[in-house]
Amino acid sequence: MKQQDWRGVIPAITTPFTSDDKIDHNVLARHADWMVGHGCRGIVALGSLGEGGSLDPDEKREVLSTLVRAVGDRVPVVAGVAALSTRAAVRLAMEAADTGCRGLMVLPPYVYRGSWEELRGHVGAVMSATGLSCLLYNNPIAYGTDFSPGMIAELASEHENMHAVKESSADVRRVTAIRASLGARVSILVGVDDLLVEGVAAGAVGWIAGLVNAFPEESVRLFNLAANGRWEEADRLYQWFLPLLRMDVVPEFVHLIKLVQQEVGWGSEQVRGPRRILTGQERGRAIQVLRGAMAQRSVAEGRDRAP
Repeated sequence: MKQQDWRGVIPAITTPFTSDDKIDHNVLARHADWMVGHGCRGIVALGSLGEGGSLDPDEKREVLSTLVRAVGDRVPVVAGVAALSTRAAVRLAMEAADTGCRGLMVLPPYVYRGSWEELRGHVGAVMSATGLSCLLYNNPIAYGTDFSPGMIAELASEHENMHAVKESSADVRRVTAIRASLGARVSILVGVDDLLVEGVAAGAVGWIAGLVNAFPEESVRLFNLAANGRWEEADRLYQWFLPLLRMDVVPEFVHLIKLVQQEVGWGSEQVRGPRRILTGQERGRAIQVLRGAMAQRSVAEGRDRAP
């Protein structure tokens, strides 16, 4: 994967489970094919939304293999690389290359935050393990580790194959700060759904997206409108989409996005423990938001001018 390929809408794909807690590879393959068919530019697997931390090592390999077969040469499959130890993360990176993945999304180590030198050594070892193009994932809200623009610049200077940053700090100023520091050296991708338009306006060139798992057509259209400066049209679609996009930025984002997928006919809301399927008022509120959006879907499809 070359630097210029880190553009457009790239789903952080969910991992579908059967009722007996096995991965449904048939649904996984069809789901990836469906999103690519709607204009997505790649597939990121094994991330937080993909419940990568809940998968066994052999399951991770199987997920990557299924996705590589499903999308073929049309788009790159990117493996999320996160582990408790540097050794395990390096092993996963090498296995991802062996399965045919064309990129890595490199996360900080789980649990242990450590010093900057330890963190730099960890992600650096992963980036150096293969020749694959790497996307650095910055999500201080979820992981408690913040890659500052200065740290990102250091890593980019040390690793030629670090081509992009997934910026999920929820601070859109980070996009301009990284651009000021590195220019076009790295591509910046928005990592939280409800900051997409703001992020693109600030200079982001891609979107690692969550609700795209249920709404790929709308997601690709929204990104393209923003990227082409068609702000009025983008805002109209964004206002329709935002109640759904905000499901991506709460602790139950995996449960919610899988529930929305199920309700629109793509996959199951099954999650792997310790997560449990949503019930009660929380589930009811999510269904209400979804039904409200579906009732106004003509706005997203551009068939009327309703607010």
